[in-house]
Amino acid sequence: MERVYTKGKNTKAMELIKPEIGLIFWMTVSFLAVLFILGKFAWPVILKSLREREESIANALNSAQKAKEEMAALKSDNEKLIMQARAERDALLKEARDTKDAIIAESKNKAQAEANKIMAAARESINNEKNAAINELKNQVAAMSIEIAEKILRHELANDDKQKTLMDGLMKDINLN
Repeated sequence: MERVYTKGKNTKAMELIKPEIGLIFWMTVSFLAVLFILGKFAWPVILKSLREREESIANALNSAQKAKEEMAALKSDNEKLIMQARAERDALLKEARDTKDAIIAESKNKAQAEANKIMAAARESINNEKNAAINELKNQVAAMSIEIAEKILRHELANDDKQKTLMDGLMKDINLN
């Protein structure tokens, strides 16, 4: 369906398509008035809010950059602290191992010294008991020898002739010496 516009019927529609000079003038005046009002009242506020928004975004970006740098610095500091803590832990573990080894060595030395003392005391005790046994044995042998000699002499000297013969033999030995 095509519409055909004629000059008399739809003149308003035709005026918009082919505006007249008066319409153009008033539209220009209206546009300039709106432009003036917007320029006078709205744009400064809009531009101010845009500048503030831009500044807040820039500040937020700067703050984010600073926070990022601080986080990097903190991370670096944390890594240094972790490395120091590890070094201290390793030093403490080494010191503990050294202390453990020293205590073990000292305990071994003490045990060896104690064992040596016990061995020396045991040897001395054995020697003392051995000497005591030897002395006891000597005393018993001497006592037995005296008893045996006494019994032999009683048996030999029970007779007067034997006593005289023994006395003569002893006298000869004494004179010879």
